[in-house]
Amino acid sequence: MTDIKPETTEKPWGSFRQFTLNELSTVKILTVRAGEEFSLQHHGHRAEFWRVLKGSPSITVGENTITAKEGDEFTVPANTNHRIAAEGSDAEILEVSLGQFDEGDIKRVEDKYGRA
Repeated sequence: MTDIKPETTEKPWGSFRQFTLNELSTVKILTVRAGEEFSLQHHGHRAEFWRVLKGSPSITVGENTITAKEGDEFTVPANTNHRIAAEGSDAEILEVSLGQFDEGDIKRVEDKYGRA
């Protein structure tokens, strides 16, 4: 599985950020409502890249939890616990997943909604 390493290319008119190149990927924008969080979880078959588009969510990757700000970026390797919690306001996060994408690949460690 390839790591996600965004690259910036400068052009005369500005620049562009490239997140994947000729790879199978799944791209989402996650919306986490204020006061909500998704489960502390990991995936066995995919890595993820997150970029905070809106809000200042609490981001957990592995043993580290920080309060993020718009523009912050995170890489979540496969088999690494992770979570996003929107504490004070809604949060939007760009998620780029590499590897075999399957919603059934979620292994929940903690979940306030009672899901297994």
